[in-house]
Amino acid sequence: MGDHQIAFFLRESAAPEPERRAAALKGLGRRGGAAHVPVLTGAAADPEPSVRAAAARALGRLGIPEAGREVLPRLMGDADAGVRRRACVAATRLGLQGPTVVGAFARLLSDPDHHVRILALEGLSVLRVPGDAVALVACLGDRDPAVWGRAVSLLYGCADDRDVRAELVRTARQGRGAARARVLERLPRQCTEQLVDALLDALRDPSPQVRRQAARRLSDVRHRQVQDTLAAALRTERDPEVAATLLSGLGDQADEWLVDVAVGWLRDPVAGPPAARVLGALDPGPAATHLRTALADETVPARTRAACATAIGAGGRWDAVWLLLPLLDDPDDDLRAGVLDGLDHLAEKGLRPWERHPVAWALSAHLESDARHTWRTRNALRYLAQALPAVRRLADTAASGEVRAAALSLLDGDDATDEHLRSDVRRFLRGLDDPHETVRYEAVLGLRRWADAHGSWPPGAGPAARERLTALTADSSPRLRDAATGLLAALDSGAAPSGQA
Repeated sequence: MGDHQIAFFLRESAAPEPERRAAALKGLGRRGGAAHVPVLTGAAADPEPSVRAAAARALGRLGIPEAGREVLPRLMGDADAGVRRRACVAATRLGLQGPTVVGAFARLLSDPDHHVRILALEGLSVLRVPGDAVALVACLGDRDPAVWGRAVSLLYGCADDRDVRAELVRTARQGRGAARARVLERLPRQCTEQLVDALLDALRDPSPQVRRQAARRLSDVRHRQVQDTLAAALRTERDPEVAATLLSGLGDQADEWLVDVAVGWLRDPVAGPPAARVLGALDPGPAATHLRTALADETVPARTRAACATAIGAGGRWDAVWLLLPLLDDPDDDLRAGVLDGLDHLAEKGLRPWERHPVAWALSAHLESDARHTWRTRNALRYLAQALPAVRRLADTAASGEVRAAALSLLDGDDATDEHLRSDVRRFLRGLDDPHETVRYEAVLGLRRWADAHGSWPPGAGPAARERLTALTADSSPRLRDAATGLLAALDSGAAPSGQA
């Protein structure tokens, strides 16, 4: 049956209709062998593109590299895009190598057909060579993510190639559009110093992508001239993403003149948050007034109001607590996150005596009511001893495992002068059996704090505690296994367990 099929394919390969010839060549690719290579290579000169494409495909399927070594590179330069695609696939499938093949792939990096460009990049990636450094770097400017994404991967693999490095630097200095922006985004940080002049010039580039990447790189350069140039660029910038990058870079070096510029961007959903952070970094005065006004204005984007809340907390002015507390229950998640971060800043710096209890009460209630920001709330509570009674209640009774875990994490377990220490240790021991992994994990960490402080098993930890910890060393959670194993090692290096669990 196979011989009859082959004979049929051979007859059909000379048929007058191109579709019959193409089908026959496909059949020879599946069923044929080395003896039929001349038929396939001869068909590579067929006047019909569909037949040439079928010949390229058949050579790839035949699996004989020598058969396609001369023909396929020629077909990769065919006038028809379909033929070029099939030839690329076949050359890669056969593992063809050498200067001729590499050159053919390299020429296709600038092919008008994006499928061909993708196949050329894939072929060069298999060969682990850049092909043509200039054409390869130019692919970074391609509109198709499938093209420039593959170009990024290939460039990463060819980072040690001298021509590639030279072309990347040249593009960073003199390139255009997306290619220049993507080079600036990916060049190693240590290249920034040698490119400062080019980056300063890039701040005036017509492409917002280029300006944004130049601003991002220059934000780490602390020369006064560079910072002045960034400030001047911000005055005239109209693109929100570029302005956001410039504002972020100038945030910790803000001057008073930035107030008006930053205020101008507050209502922008992209540049508004960094503008708020800039205002927060300035000395109190007009900047603080603008932050309070924006925080109270519900027409300002929520992410910007959130940044204002955080900045107000970081500033620590006399009215900060009373501005933030009423917003703890706002329906917007972003705004609540910013308020919590602001309260965290205030608590870390030290609240005034008359502020501590109201903040502790509000945050304790919030810990249980705001599942979206449990751990943010926990972070703001860690400075407030006034919250501990409510925290202990939550550790015992909260319905949410995350809340119980957050509450346990706030209990020290290492302060011998704390009258509640023994009850806290019992909470940790009970937590070892909690169905919620995060609670078990925080219970182990609480006991570890005791072990590190006292070098012994905690009071009331009987043999059952060892059994529980030993069981946790086989838990499905890697972090819990590691924590339990480390705790047992720390405890065993001190005293053996005594008393009753």
